[in-house]
Amino acid sequence: MDESPLLADLNPPQREAVAATEGPVLVVAGAGSGKTRVLTYRIAHLIRDRGVSPYALLAITFTNKAADEMKQRVASLVGGVSRGMWVSTFHSACVRILRREAPRLGYRSTFSIYDDLDARRAVEYCVRDLDLDPKRFPPKALAAAIGKAKNELIDFESFAAQGSGPYHERVADVYRLYQQRLLEASAMDFDDLLMVTVELLGAFPDVLEHYQDRFRYLLVDEYQDTNHAQYRLVQMLGAKHRNVCVVGDSDQSIYAFRGADIRNILEFQRDYPDARVVVLDRNYRSTQTILDAANAVISHNLGRQPKHLWTDLGKGDPVTVYRAQDEHDEAAYIAEEVGSLGDAGIPPSGIAVFYRTHAQSRGLAEILVRSGVPYQVIGGPRFYERREVKDVL
Repeated sequence: MDESPLLADLNPPQREAVAATEGPVLVVAGAGSGKTRVLTYRIAHLIRDRGVSPYALLAITFTNKAADEMKQRVASLVGGVSRGMWVSTFHSACVRILRREAPRLGYRSTFSIYDDLDARRAVEYCVRDLDLDPKRFPPKALAAAIGKAKNELIDFESFAAQGSGPYHERVADVYRLYQQRLLEASAMDFDDLLMVTVELLGAFPDVLEHYQDRFRYLLVDEYQDTNHAQYRLVQMLGAKHRNVCVVGDSDQSIYAFRGADIRNILEFQRDYPDARVVVLDRNYRSTQTILDAANAVISHNLGRQPKHLWTDLGKGDPVTVYRAQDEHDEAAYIAEEVGSLGDAGIPPSGIAVFYRTHAQSRGLAEILVRSGVPYQVIGGPRFYERREVKDVL
């Protein structure tokens, strides 16, 4: 059989990951190694070369933006037939399942979805109606504790049984009342979307079998950032056909604070002893100097799959470290560097400044405004556009 033209566009490890369509596959994809390319080509290979119906595929991405990008890239390879395929986030896929199946658990099919603000307000009302001190029982902290429990698939009864003492009992009371009110309002919060779907699949074998037969091939991106509820969903849906392909990198796991469990990717081979493991270690984005620096830092991680990123883009410029005296000195140095890059002909759109938290944007914004350097804050409002700052001004 002639090799598919699709595979000719890939490097050897990418080709292996795309061609291994049957059975469990773990793709350990280093930064900039073309993992999105692997996922899209794998989908295209299944549809175009293996004759798999797009309806039999479920591709899970981390964000809606990534899902839209993947749909477009798959469509460019296989055409309009890809429209019938589910490419979505975990939450979006769960909503589609629940709109059809939630009445089995006492919800309307038109159930409401509470965002984080709605959920926190509902918790505030529960704290108030239980006559609890909001200073001792901050609604924000309680909402986070409830969300963490749901991500671990712990319902309010199990939560109550897991601890003791007056404080834990009160938190369990809030969780119980909050969940009761959600059901009465036929509403779910974001964490419910996952937990209720797992409950549904566990309680109704016919529903589980329907979706197992519907989705014969599962593809999951950013697997290192899945939480326990998401892990259980993948495990349940893939149990029958076992065509589960997960792509991720334990060195890029950053969402532990949201309940992500890095053990999901580290222990994939324990869950699937026959899994094929493919390592993508060729980087297409950075120079070797940057990769050497990254490899040196990453090598200290205790829980990781062995991997050493490399590139053929050349050695590149050395990495520069500047130790600033304070945030103003740091911002001034950055503005100076941006100015030098501008003089060298690099447009502002070709320069990115990364910082750890949005609170650090203030010093940068002040200096850049003063220096007349145009800038755009990605992922958050400019410091002077924040509501509280505008109120003060």
